[in-house]
Amino acid sequence: MRALRRLLLTLALLWTALAGPAAAQQPLTGRATLTGDGLTLVERRGRVLATLDLSQPVPWRVFTLDDPWRVVLDFSEVDWTGAASAVPDDNTRVDEIATGIFRPGWSRMVIALNRPMAVEAAGMETTDAGARVALRLVDTDAESFTATAGAPPSAVFSLAETGSDGEDATPTAQSDDRFVIVLDPGHGGIDPGAEREGVREADLMLIFARELRDELRRAGGVEVVLTRDEDVFVPLESRVTIARRARADLFISLHADALAEGSASGATVYTLAEDATDSASAKLAERHDRADLLAGVDLTTTGDEVALVLMDIARTETQPRSERLADALVAGIFEATGSTYKTPRMQAAFSVLKAPDIPSVLVELGFLSSDVDRAKLADPDWRARAAAGLRDGVLAWASEDAAVAERLRR
Repeated sequence: MRALRRLLLTLALLWTALAGPAAAQQPLTGRATLTGDGLTLVERRGRVLATLDLSQPVPWRVFTLDDPWRVVLDFSEVDWTGAASAVPDDNTRVDEIATGIFRPGWSRMVIALNRPMAVEAAGMETTDAGARVALRLVDTDAESFTATAGAPPSAVFSLAETGSDGEDATPTAQSDDRFVIVLDPGHGGIDPGAEREGVREADLMLIFARELRDELRRAGGVEVVLTRDEDVFVPLESRVTIARRARADLFISLHADALAEGSASGATVYTLAEDATDSASAKLAERHDRADLLAGVDLTTTGDEVALVLMDIARTETQPRSERLADALVAGIFEATGSTYKTPRMQAAFSVLKAPDIPSVLVELGFLSSDVDRAKLADPDWRARAAAGLRDGVLAWASEDAAVAERLRR
């Protein structure tokens, strides 16, 4: 009995440390919401002061990450609706702020810095309206920042937590003749992707991925896996690992980006190349990778020389298959919708396409920066035609790929 009382006391102390002394009087009732001024950011006398007003206390933590410099705040769990992510014009130390769901049960705020800053003070106090988190950052040197930076183990994704749902994340069918397609709805959670006129790329691509999944399944003989089936963040490397674990026959990443400059409309299909087709393609690939790094923890590892040679050998066989897949998808989309970019076949160094053993393409279904494309993407009838076009492209490629493999065997 005495041991049980000690355990209960320890748990109570831990809760108080996380959520403040009034937590017992304000039990959690689901997600906390923003109240008052919500999120505010002020730079004053060389310090950055951030405050966050919440409807109730919640467990939380703060840590820093290096390369690039970031301050990360995790909460269990906050609805970020109404959070202003724009950095004030007079702020010289913060590049950007991102908020969103990091994983089920956890919300994340990332403050990207343009210089190393230490967390001088951080705390949560209860208020009449709920709770307020206050964070004070001060300048430090790069060496000191690096020495104290690092994520707790629970802030790092494990592969068991990535993927969409039990059915899709771990396919049960194991027959040798199964044909597995992995659909990757781009972005998600703390990484919303492009945003225009209230439309978020992450939301739109999840909707389309589900529609395309259903279209492919109706074709018969196809098993479809989603890298995510909810609004959560999945790191780029984990998306590829999900495909490999599913023993995928092909991988299709789905996007609808936006151009900061110039104009473009229509669908584009990308394959992997270190040298991008044009500067716009290079910027898209760089932005995708930066969003992944800012939102999560960089777990990139460098393989040894033997592994790299084997990967290059695998790509000599896989890359032509990816090129043929891209051609088939372009033909399918154009036949079904007539909506393709003037040069619909492009190349860029998208990290999500770097699996050496799986034919992989990235489909930009349209551009949210285009009023015409945005209207099409919001139209269920147009999306149904696009899904049918991609289905036809996949089936045409599968037939051709089997024929090519048969010829090679002879």
